[in-house]
Amino acid sequence: MKWLNLFGRFKSVVIGMVHAKALPGTPLGQMSMSQIIEEGCKEAAIYRDAGVDGIIIENMHDIPYTFSVGPEICASMTALCTAVRSTCPSMPLGIQILASANQHALAVALASGLDFIRAEGFVFSHIADEGLLNACAGDLLRYRRKIGAEHVQIFTDIKKKHSSHALTSDVSVVETAQAAEFFLSDGVVITGTATGLQADICELRDVSQSVQIPVFVGSGVTHDNIDQYLEANAVIVGSHFKKDGKWTNAVDPDRVKRFMGRVHDLRQ
Repeated sequence: MKWLNLFGRFKSVVIGMVHAKALPGTPLGQMSMSQIIEEGCKEAAIYRDAGVDGIIIENMHDIPYTFSVGPEICASMTALCTAVRSTCPSMPLGIQILASANQHALAVALASGLDFIRAEGFVFSHIADEGLLNACAGDLLRYRRKIGAEHVQIFTDIKKKHSSHALTSDVSVVETAQAAEFFLSDGVVITGTATGLQADICELRDVSQSVQIPVFVGSGVTHDNIDQYLEANAVIVGSHFKKDGKWTNAVDPDRVKRFMGRVHDLRQ
């Protein structure tokens, strides 16, 4: 199974976030690429040394996000991801490019030797804070085959945070997960309503029982509630690993070590 080959365990995989500093050309961009790469690799090394199972690199500081992602973002993310791969040569690494730049992310993953992407808008339309986002599964999987990146797994958000799902209010999260599985997603991600907010434990149970692909929890996991999410195949931890629990801050090595210590205890 691709999942086990990548992560080496079926459940309770922990994935940390490297939130790249604002990239060149974005409204908040101030740092040089060498500074951005240095900071990203430093945070990746913290995760590596603490025993975190994998990392996602994301352009989280590129606010406000746009669907019109330019070549400068792809070039910058490729440079950063290549450097992180050198820092963590054997760790499972992934990428997400906001907003919904899923084909761009696949191209960067292929060029920089990453293992997976996190994709928005895979099935069903919704209104994101960037605007209307339509489903992309058909085009995305055809693009993956076209560029020879079929070894790069695609993990897909369902009922995504920071979004209105009134358009699909008659479609449950379970039905959305099943649709993603039918459209060949490699795994689905459930979240709370916003970054750092806890995902619904009942939704995790219901989705896990309804699909045969891996299920991630993509927000709100902390040292104090990780015991509630151990049945997930993976948890993606961003805000909790940062200083003071704020996603905009740098990764705090002590918070990461404390969290991973609890995870190791709970796994036994």
